[in-house]
Amino acid sequence: MAPTSRKRPRRTTPAPTVTRARPPAKTAAAQAQRPADSSTRASRVLDWLLQKLPGQHRQKAHDILVLTRMDRPIGALLLLWPTWWALWLAAGDFPPWKLLVIFTLGVFAMRAAGCAINDYADRKLDPQVARTAGRPIASGRVTPREALIVFAALLVFAFLLVLLTNPLTIKLSFIGAALAALYPFTKRYTDLPQVVLGAAFGWSIPMAFAAVQNDVPPVGWLLFIANILWSVIYDTEYAMVDREDDLKAGARSTAILFGEADLAIIGVLMGTFLVAMGMVGTRAKLGWPYWLAVIVSAGLFGWQQWLIRNRERGACLTAFRHNNWLGLTLWVGIALALAVR
Repeated sequence: MAPTSRKRPRRTTPAPTVTRARPPAKTAAAQAQRPADSSTRASRVLDWLLQKLPGQHRQKAHDILVLTRMDRPIGALLLLWPTWWALWLAAGDFPPWKLLVIFTLGVFAMRAAGCAINDYADRKLDPQVARTAGRPIASGRVTPREALIVFAALLVFAFLLVLLTNPLTIKLSFIGAALAALYPFTKRYTDLPQVVLGAAFGWSIPMAFAAVQNDVPPVGWLLFIANILWSVIYDTEYAMVDREDDLKAGARSTAILFGEADLAIIGVLMGTFLVAMGMVGTRAKLGWPYWLAVIVSAGLFGWQQWLIRNRERGACLTAFRHNNWLGLTLWVGIALALAVR
């Protein structure tokens, strides 16, 4: 038999596989660009508003807006509702449009200024707290000097607004500016910085009465005290989010001061606030819509207590944000009660 020749199979080189480049995973530094408590919806709005800016200025503008908490409007709303309570009560109905615009713009300006000076004061503390490590100064995107310039510019803008009112309101505005600048530094020297925050946030109340009536009647000061109570309630809920980090960093707050009695003390403060608002309603001779709003507010407080019952960070932050609805409820009650009087 003739030998058969076996052909060896040719080796075919496999075709090179084309791999799609995956986008690089976000680094910890990149993730820190956005603070942990930032609102996703508000952040998207900021991105949309800034999209027309040149690239070299867009990021800095975004960082300045984040510095002033424009990505977290909840703080401005918690300042806005008491201001509107006061304006409506002082006017006895819908307030003058001029004053409504002045005080509404002033609320956002002063809240933004307060945030800028707060981050300046906490520039060494914020990097040690998980929730605040991504803030612009803490992450190095805004310098302390830039924060001071923003603070000063916003104060000037707010003061220009106040100049459109009367002399009494202008005089009161200096106290408000001092309280806004003082609050951030109280975290190092007192266990009750939330009380100072309440005074700073609520100083628009006597100013609103002064602007409308050229006087601050007893009901105005009663509302101011009630607002301090409310501020301690919601800012203690907020401070409960950072309690462990604050203890390590050496910061002080009512959440740390109250300790294991926090839920009980917050409950007492809630009841005291409702009593104070009841006294406001009695002095102002408000009708049934207001009292219905007070009852609904009591239910909202009950829901907050349920949320924070286990002291979980996310639940405490949710309870803090929930106060926006309480402020809105009381404003609707005041406005309707005055409208149907």
